[in-house]
Amino acid sequence: MDTILVTGGAGFIGCNFVRMALRQTVSRVVVFDKLTYAGSLLNLKDVEHHPRYEFVRGDIADRRLVAEVLQGFRPTSIVHFAAETHVDRSIEGPRNFLDANVIGTFELLEAALAYYRGLGEKGRDFRFVHVSTDEVYGSLGPQGYFREDSHYAPNSPYAASKAAADHFVRAYFRTFNLPTLITNCSNNYGYYQFPEKLVPLMLLNAAAGRNLPIYGDGLNVRDWLFVEDHCAAVLAVLRYGKIGEKYNIGGGNELNNLQMLEALCSALDERLPAKENPALKARGLTSYLQLRVFVPDRPGHDRRYATDTSRIRNELGWRPACRFEDGIRRTVRWYLDNTAWCETVLAGRSGARPPFIPDNHQS
Repeated sequence: MDTILVTGGAGFIGCNFVRMALRQTVSRVVVFDKLTYAGSLLNLKDVEHHPRYEFVRGDIADRRLVAEVLQGFRPTSIVHFAAETHVDRSIEGPRNFLDANVIGTFELLEAALAYYRGLGEKGRDFRFVHVSTDEVYGSLGPQGYFREDSHYAPNSPYAASKAAADHFVRAYFRTFNLPTLITNCSNNYGYYQFPEKLVPLMLLNAAAGRNLPIYGDGLNVRDWLFVEDHCAAVLAVLRYGKIGEKYNIGGGNELNNLQMLEALCSALDERLPAKENPALKARGLTSYLQLRVFVPDRPGHDRRYATDTSRIRNELGWRPACRFEDGIRRTVRWYLDNTAWCETVLAGRSGARPPFIPDNHQS
């Protein structure tokens, strides 16, 4: 049986990828996750009894443990999602991002390289997919798009840490012939996103009648990508991508933060009309947009991201399947239907269990 090792598989994008891999492949899927504040076994509760799912709790920076997992499960591929990802947190404490995203990726690469070299002929189909971000490219002006050959110009500690990780992955291909691929995605939204990111934060604040803080003038532009479309792209890269290449992944939905907030509030109003929301009534408000407040911009705030996805479209045949209007409605519905999940993960009750290392799992 083919086995996919998914690092960070209990996080937002990772858990959605795990579900898709279990649905669309016959591979065993092994999740390796540290279960930090943004990773939770609640995100995988619906697959915990799936016969092709396994979970190991651990840190990718623990090379010995990673080596044990690789030898125990004998994966045919590694899909590397594990990372610290919140820009604001990287400004407040850059060290965690260096440790997780740079040192962690380095240790994972070292363990993967040793494992790959031991595979011999069996390693001809092995793949290491590193999932990264378009933030490594820096900030665009009003025109143009990030291409795979765009120069790197990270402006936040988070972006710098992911850029460094990208360079290490590329170097391990060029220097050691480790069969790697890199993906750089635009801003994701969808199910199971920890409620500190813009979409779930604004959605839950609005529903509760709390202020909706907007950085600066609110005109910073992002390309929004539904998480399931992103996972489908990563799966396509894993299956069909060319070793040593990188692929940009974007939704083709450029919106500034004010437009994104308007779309969110409109979708929320369809499910929970503002005029009937007691939390808004208590504040004498009749519209979710009345909750907007502008706050000082954050340092190094990139003005615009936009992604050229020609390579993955032309070479791998991937296209986003979900229209933005549908994706945002589905996202709003999911959060309103899963308020218990929101409350639990915000309270830090992840339901973590002790590490599990198999005695012998041969592929």
